[in-house]
Amino acid sequence: CSAINACESSNGGCSAKAECRRTTPGNRVCVCNGGYTGDGIVCIEINPCLENNGGCDRNAECTQIGPNQAVCNCLKGYSGDGKRCTYISLCSQNNGGCSEFAICNDTELTERTCTCKPNYIGDGFNCRGNIFQELLRNSNTSKFYFHLEALSIKDIAGPGPFTLFVPHTDILNTDPRVKDWIAKGVMAQILRYHMVGCTNLLYNDLIRITNITSLQGDLIHISYSQNSLVLNDKAEIIVSDAVGTNGVIHVINQILVP
Repeated sequence: CSAINACESSNGGCSAKAECRRTTPGNRVCVCNGGYTGDGIVCIEINPCLENNGGCDRNAECTQIGPNQAVCNCLKGYSGDGKRCTYISLCSQNNGGCSEFAICNDTELTERTCTCKPNYIGDGFNCRGNIFQELLRNSNTSKFYFHLEALSIKDIAGPGPFTLFVPHTDILNTDPRVKDWIAKGVMAQILRYHMVGCTNLLYNDLIRITNITSLQGDLIHISYSQNSLVLNDKAEIIVSDAVGTNGVIHVINQILVP
């Protein structure tokens, strides 16, 4: 007589994921393989993510990749190896995409707010200061700013409001009369003729006006036809409504002469 091997046929009736172990003749026990759990007859994969998030950080996602095997990946808004995840401040890089003149505040995950600093206006992504500052920041108007600085004209740095008609930088750079005005000492009058005090006139306001008085003292004539605003029948407004904290800037394509 020979002992019957209970494991010899069909893995002894154990699960395919179990080991059949002979005990006494004709008897056996079924033991689930590593990574599996059960009674040996039925063995199922152990999902480590079901307990304590698989050892992952609470701000990580646990993903099962095999029997009792998992990987940890930090959630959006966090960085790390998954076992330890650290919150990423959106404001820590490039001011969170806010304007350089704005304050970035982290609110929720992947969220932040942008608020313009005091003495600036805007939506937080685009913040503007007074029109004197804004002249320098825009290449279309920076030449006008340098002429003001050279003559120490600070009128539009005050509280305002002001309306400014600024000849495009290219015009100020190429018009031969500019050098003559500077040499004759009348450039300050020319510049002030482009400024209007005590009022903040947007494009739609100018459409309804025919004359306004400049800081230089002379009138500026305004006409509107064929969807264009023209000053003194020569200078057309080509860029309008650049609003600052103390007024508005309009860019024109000619120099106004009193």
